[in-house]
Amino acid sequence: MDTPCRNLCTLDAARVCTGCGRTIDEIVHWRSMGDEARAAVMARVRDFPVSSPPSLPPGRPVPPSS
Repeated sequence: MDTPCRNLCTLDAARVCTGCGRTIDEIVHWRSMGDEARAAVMARVRDFPVSSPPSLPPGRPVPPSS
């Protein structure tokens, strides 16, 4: 099963990823979760809003893209 990770990983104060909507426990245990548990998480975060990637502080150069 796919992962809901969007590579925008930042935890909020409630320890929920602002990129995908999973809790830290769901992220840590994702690979060991059963298919039903993963499907339940996927259904819950399906419509989670996409957050913007963090921006650089003013005056910092933009890193070159790879």
